Amino acid sequence: MGSAVDGQHGERTELVIAEFSGRADAVLSAAFATISRAQIARLISDGRVSLDGEPVKKSAWVQAGQSLLVLLADEAPSAGSAPASPLPVLYEDDHVVAIDKPAGLIAHPALADTEDTVSGWFAARYPELCADLDPARPGIVHRLDRDTTGIMVLAKTPGDAATLSASFESRTVKKTYIAICNGVPEQERAVIDAPVGRHPGDRGRMAVVRDGSAREARTAYEVLGQRDGKSLLVVHPESGRTHQVRVHLSAIGAPVLDDPLYGTPGHGRHQLHAALLSLPHPAGGTLNLQATLPRDMAARVRSMGLAPVASEYLQPSSAARSSAPE
Repeated sequence: MGSAVDGQHGERTELVIAEFSGRADAVLSAAFATISRAQIARLISDGRVSLDGEPVKKSAWVQAGQSLLVLLADEAPSAGSAPASPLPVLYEDDHVVAIDKPAGLIAHPALADTEDTVSGWFAARYPELCADLDPARPGIVHRLDRDTTGIMVLAKTPGDAATLSASFESRTVKKTYIAICNGVPEQERAVIDAPVGRHPGDRGRMAVVRDGSAREARTAYEVLGQRDGKSLLVVHPESGRTHQVRVHLSAIGAPVLDDPLYGTPGHGRHQLHAALLSLPHPAGGTLNLQATLPRDMAARVRSMGLAPVASEYLQPSSAARSSAPE
């Protein structure tokens, strides 16, 4: 491994010379004895590892002698701070805890940031579990955007984290979102099948990109109702790309209401809520979760006169685990 190169404040770039030919994640794991495989995978997925000036995938093949640049934080990984108010717990057992995430809270910190995070809440609530988990993202197996509300499931052990991550990766998790949109889709129900990747002109945004650099993404939706040029949608993302629902709905002319990144800024946060989640429980059976629409979205739905068609999503939050089949 080469010497560190100064980067931005709080960061450093390590030059890694591959000592053998192999997958990028294996080469880096051998070079960084103090960084876990999970952390290596996170660095790669976050675009913090480059080869010949381009971000690499963990399965990319690296030849012996090639150079990899790795962007690291100078400070020890931090899970972030715990919010002042406790997060609503929908379900908990020895394997998982499910919460109803409020708006304005990120899942985990970027670099060495110490703002309030879901992972900071987890670390404060379960300090005895964190020694065996990713120190920067304890419990995190999937994410919601900062201003998206609703269900997040966190894992309590490395084995549970691996099982849940595999379920999300294999798409055996069924996700249902409710979106209030600025616009009405042309079709009452459809599947949006369009690859999502980094916006070519703005790395802080995602976009539908068809140049081969993006990853495939599918989102099913149904229009529950509409009024005054706005619509209420139930949305089922079949894949889990960054900002996928927001990008796809914007692409069909119905961006999420009050979304400054993919639509038009409003007076509050973007109107998107993770309402239902059904997933295989790590210990067997199926965990079914529901998080009722938050007050701001419920008020919008009622003001649109659409409460009757949204009644299922206005019910109180609930959780149930079915038994594993005999």
